[in-house]
Amino acid sequence: MNLETIQNKTILLFGKSRAFSSVEFDAQMRYHKIKVVKENSEDVVLIVEGKMMTPYEQNASDALYESKKIKSVSIYELDRALAQHIDADALLMSLKLSHDKERLLAFIKNFMISDTLFFRLLKMYEWGGEDFFENDENRDVTAALIGRFYEKIERNHNVQYVTLGLMHLITQCKNAELIEAIALLEPLQKYLSHHAENANRAIIKSIAKHPITPKSVLKMFIQKADIQIKILIALREDCDVLIQKQLFESGEKILCEALSLNANLDRDIAKALMKEERHAKNMAHAIKLDSDLFEIFLDGQSVELATNSSLMPQMQEKLFVLQDEAVNAALAANKVLDEQMFRELFSLENETIASTLYANAATPQIFLREAYLNAVYHLSLAKNPNTPSDILLLLGTSTDARILEALAKNESTPVALLYQLQLDSRFERFVKENAAFGAHIQTQNMGWIV
Repeated sequence: MNLETIQNKTILLFGKSRAFSSVEFDAQMRYHKIKVVKENSEDVVLIVEGKMMTPYEQNASDALYESKKIKSVSIYELDRALAQHIDADALLMSLKLSHDKERLLAFIKNFMISDTLFFRLLKMYEWGGEDFFENDENRDVTAALIGRFYEKIERNHNVQYVTLGLMHLITQCKNAELIEAIALLEPLQKYLSHHAENANRAIIKSIAKHPITPKSVLKMFIQKADIQIKILIALREDCDVLIQKQLFESGEKILCEALSLNANLDRDIAKALMKEERHAKNMAHAIKLDSDLFEIFLDGQSVELATNSSLMPQMQEKLFVLQDEAVNAALAANKVLDEQMFRELFSLENETIASTLYANAATPQIFLREAYLNAVYHLSLAKNPNTPSDILLLLGTSTDARILEALAKNESTPVALLYQLQLDSRFERFVKENAAFGAHIQTQNMGWIV
């Protein structure tokens, strides 16, 4: 809707605005030089149908619509046009000078304003040292924040009114600006250095681990947060060199240990950490390998090296040549196991290693089908997410509780079988904790959405 077409003209409004209070709506109309009347006249160029129309207004609106003499629009179109033409700088200055909290709240709750304006208004809101739901105003602001950005909010309105709703919002978030806005909220800021576990700490941890959390937020956490949050940042694969050095130079042993588990650890820091055996073992397991690093770890940390998820086929072969049972066992469980290496390990005719191989998702399905013929390997197959669904269904007829528990935990287990398993109190919890089953429930059963 183009507001310029009705400037200096008269509109007939039935009912009220949906997005603005009556006072704010009148102010917006005056700003845009639009006259609003409640009765029809020759000057009226547009009819607007608002909310809460009286029976008299509804009848009058219907009659005018039938006459087709004057164009009619819904209040949604007018409200949206008004929201799009708000002078953000002027509004923010007015709110700053007036300290009108009620007006600020009204704009924060206005679902028509842009996200950019919403974030600027949110920064202006003062929480009064209280939590997200400790008073009515804070509750309304929190509900507006969650309601605006939560995906499919219409299916789960209650999520707006619980603190963990913010954590779930962070989990599904694809907007870095939103994450930054939440991280800066006062109720979270005061819990950055607290050790007690609560809902706000859960939100902070979600932010610290989220893949798109802005670097500015991570740096702020490093300056203000306690050691547990810093550990989560040290473990991030996108933790850049400057942040790694800042954490390393803090001298905190636990941060050094966390860094040693970072796949993208800076080489200079890695060399410094190699002096301690436990750090060297961690790095052999976690760091992204190249030929030089592989050779460095091959002599002293071969077992840990065999668990590394960046092992190339030629590296696997070099480890196999060592003919070390512990190394072979670690290789058998590695999710990047090469098919040729699978064959070589299987040729060892070691039942323990064979069981490990059959539980490995990297094992080709043709071998898993063959393994079903030997009951010794049924438990391994029940654990393996790569096991064909028809084999998993066959395993579901087992009377072995260990096999049924493994199936309840396996994200590849057919949903029909999971439904059966959850009826057994022994496996109900495992089914409910199964991520694949939870995802199915969220799409099929509204009662399970969180």
